Amino acid sequence: MRLVVADTGPLNYLVLIGESDILPKLFEAVFVPEAVRSELRHRDAPPTVRAWAERLPAWLDIRQVPVDADDDPTLRTLDDGERAALALARALSADLILMDDRAAVAVAHAQGFVVTGTLGVLDLAGRRGLIDLGAAFARLKATNFRCRPEIMDALLAQITVVLHLIRSGGRLGDEEWSAGFDKPVITDAGRSSKECSSA
Repeated sequence: MRLVVADTGPLNYLVLIGESDILPKLFEAVFVPEAVRSELRHRDAPPTVRAWAERLPAWLDIRQVPVDADDDPTLRTLDDGERAALALARALSADLILMDDRAAVAVAHAQGFVVTGTLGVLDLAGRRGLIDLGAAFARLKATNFRCRPEIMDALLAQITVVLHLIRSGGRLGDEEWSAGFDKPVITDAGRSSKECSSA
């Protein structure tokens, strides 16, 4: 079972661009700590996101998790949602964490977690044929998501090749097609986690 824990950033942006429903199509179970739901419902969150967080979809599993940042000094610099997401991922032995914040991603990697962000999720959905990646990126650019344009361009170029191969009858091996967490999707998202961030 592929268990995923989501932080605020990716959920926020997926909701803003109308693509949050790809998550249950990509992952067997998506868990969110209560602290992340609180951030999504905060008065500073975009109205669309607040409304979504008030009526969460049935596929999203909210969990309460105790967070103690005093034991680990690296956690003190993270916000409540990021600390809670890491704590929940540890408690559930999650396969993947969805997270955009650079500092939080670095801490998650240091703790041995596989991490991808908003771009990685969209790339994965594009590779699976669930979304039009170019259109999703265009909507993402209209938000406060910050990323070097070259990263989105590179992901679009890769998916164009993949989709062309599939349409022309070419067969991708499991290595190329698999949306496993150590495949190119994560490599690209790992790069993006260092060069992209939410505002």
